[in-house]
Amino acid sequence: MIEIQPASRVRAAVAAPPSKSYTNRAYIVAALADGEVRLENPLFSDDTRTMRKALLQFGVPVVEEEGATVVQGQGGRLQLPGEEIFVGNAGTTMRFLTTFAALAPGVTRLTGDDRMQERPIEDLLMCLRQMNLKAESLQRNGCPPIEIHGGHPPGGTVTLAGDKSSQYLTSLLLSAPYFENDTVIDIEDELTSRSYVDITLDIMQTFGVAVQNEFYRKFTVPAGQRYFARSYQIEGDASSASYFFAAAAVTGGEVSVTNLNPDSVQGDIRFPDALEQMGCRVERRGGKITVFGNPLRGITIHMNDMPDVVQTLAVVALFAEGKTTITGIGNLRIKETDRIAALANELTRLGASIEAGNDYLIIEPGTHRPAEVETYDDHRMAMSFALAGLGIPGIKIKNPRCVDKSFPDFFERFQELYG
Repeated sequence: MIEIQPASRVRAAVAAPPSKSYTNRAYIVAALADGEVRLENPLFSDDTRTMRKALLQFGVPVVEEEGATVVQGQGGRLQLPGEEIFVGNAGTTMRFLTTFAALAPGVTRLTGDDRMQERPIEDLLMCLRQMNLKAESLQRNGCPPIEIHGGHPPGGTVTLAGDKSSQYLTSLLLSAPYFENDTVIDIEDELTSRSYVDITLDIMQTFGVAVQNEFYRKFTVPAGQRYFARSYQIEGDASSASYFFAAAAVTGGEVSVTNLNPDSVQGDIRFPDALEQMGCRVERRGGKITVFGNPLRGITIHMNDMPDVVQTLAVVALFAEGKTTITGIGNLRIKETDRIAALANELTRLGASIEAGNDYLIIEPGTHRPAEVETYDDHRMAMSFALAGLGIPGIKIKNPRCVDKSFPDFFERFQELYG
């Protein structure tokens, strides 16, 4: 357990860590490329190391170096893993490998921890079955553990429900260039978290694969394309940067974050805009974004395109005048934990009045109270609620090491804010 020390008017400059979203997508692309791919400045965390170990099981050599990872791409020719692949609670690893496994000859079994075995994946399995591949949930509940019977995926036209997770679509897109025929993915319902699909399309294009995107309703990947072997620089993580921007907002301070791509397609790069709506001032210069804290006001905001910073904004709302309404967040219920329920529990513990629905959260600040914050083994709960401790004495974070999933040195960097 860690107790957060209150701070007034934090002033600091922090470098954003590498992007987890880009790193894990780059691993899949590099594994499929024909030849050596050097990933510069990748994220080294529990989730990305889980992906690296899984690729080794598929016969893809991956070597970590200081500040880089070298992947020997196999040109789409994968080995059958000799044993079951365990991914813990790494959602991107489980989803991305589900389609990737279809390229390996024989039966691949993927499983995870208890929470992963509650997280749905049936919509993605249904797409593989539409290609006449055998893909099944072993417990018959639409969740891992799963078995994929792979070899030569035919591609073709499939229909995918888009309302639960964009990671299902990303999984199909990343491996589709190596299917035998063109792949057409028709999206049923509204596609959630479009900005994460933009990350996928961006990295695919950078490695030489074109995808036709028809208004996020239909995606076509022509067969016969291949990822080029090359060196690739992983950009900074806008989701992780959000905690430092929020520190300025909560304390009325000034925080600059570097190592960010101002033109990034990451949806969370727009988080400072939300803080601006709440009353902060934002300055962008080159690869640096600075947030200047001011008195905060509650807002109404739709956050479907930046779901990973909902918890950050929800904690900032504790320090605003008036209520904050966050909508479009139904997919948070199938993340590392049910994040809507977790937020409702912990914000109430800190003194707020909360109304939670299937896809919304309304936060009305109350009298702040000290508390021991449950993190539900969710890295973003730990990092977000650390912010509360900057303005509320007596905030303690349980199981702080859950941040190893995406930001292993978060608390060390967080303490630097005091300097």
